[in-house]
Amino acid sequence: MRTKLVLIVAALIAAGAAALSAQHLHATTEAGQAAVPPPAVPVVAGTVHQGDVPIYLRGVGTVIAYNNVIVRSQITGQIVKIAFNQGQAVHQGDLLAEIDPRPYQAQLDQAIANRDRDQAQLVNAQANLDRYTSLQQKGYASTQLVETQNAQSAQLQAMVKSDEGVIEQAQTNLSYTKLTAPIDGVSGIRQVDIGNIIHPTDPNGLVDVTQIQPISLIFSLPQTDFVEIQQEMTRGPLAVLAYSQDDKTKLDEGKLDLIDNQIVQTTGTIRLRASFPNAKRMLWPGELIDARLLLETRHDGLTIPASAVQQGPNGSFVWVIGPDETVQTRPVTISQISEGQALVDSGLQANEKIVAEGQYRLVAGTRVQELQGQEAQQADLQSSVEQEIP
Repeated sequence: MRTKLVLIVAALIAAGAAALSAQHLHATTEAGQAAVPPPAVPVVAGTVHQGDVPIYLRGVGTVIAYNNVIVRSQITGQIVKIAFNQGQAVHQGDLLAEIDPRPYQAQLDQAIANRDRDQAQLVNAQANLDRYTSLQQKGYASTQLVETQNAQSAQLQAMVKSDEGVIEQAQTNLSYTKLTAPIDGVSGIRQVDIGNIIHPTDPNGLVDVTQIQPISLIFSLPQTDFVEIQQEMTRGPLAVLAYSQDDKTKLDEGKLDLIDNQIVQTTGTIRLRASFPNAKRMLWPGELIDARLLLETRHDGLTIPASAVQQGPNGSFVWVIGPDETVQTRPVTISQISEGQALVDSGLQANEKIVAEGQYRLVAGTRVQELQGQEAQQADLQSSVEQEIP
């Protein structure tokens, strides 16, 4: 019996020791886990930059030719010569085509002959008038004869003037046989081939000549921008940048010419026209492009990567990296986003660090690891892929 009691006590002591050992091991494990800090979250960091920032108003516009002329014939005739290539640049006065001049040359020759005939008759009538006037003074000619001869001279003088008018008309018609470029520009598709008869009533004329240097752009902006644009125009001309429709390639830079005299009420927009030198001929009539009106340049403006701006229930915010490499949210006000950069009105200071990529794993107080170079590029790709996965 005594031996059995001793065994029970020994078993109880061993069980207690085991329990204490397990409790100590559990406490040690928990303490060890608490002592190990959580791993830092890799992010791509950015810096708040300060400098001159252009403020743009953006719109979509259509390129319009500065001048567009359809070359039409003033007379009817057969085309005997084509002196230009379709699509080539032409200058004012360049010969484009020639109409058969022979009928109009014949009309001119006939008009000149009539003038010379009437001129000869006028010379004879004037000589007779002088002779009759002299005889009248001596009493050998009647007054009626002198007056009749004077009227005949006046009639012939009028006929000569009429002949001169006919000659001018014939010369004008003859000059119309040469169709020339009315402006500097680029010729379009020829509408009449050599050998065909051209008429003044032909709707398409001979060819279309379009002036593209300089060239115009008509674009629209919201009517809410009207007052600000008007105020800036009083300080000087405003620059307008023309970009390709994908907004990647700058095509040309010009000046704002005018604001339309009325607002389009159906769309709530105002139309504007800008002119461009188009030296490289990157702008073409009818082309649809993106227009950027440079309203002003903000000095000492603050910019951050556009990817750093996040949207929350209370508006825009960014993750700011503190000196201890932990992050906190900061509400910000953004005035514009252009070419991947966001212009900050309030909420940040120059040279502060912010998280540009990798925000999806962050909470307030998270310690971060800034990635550089190739690691940063891989993190950007991974971040975008993971965000797209629902």
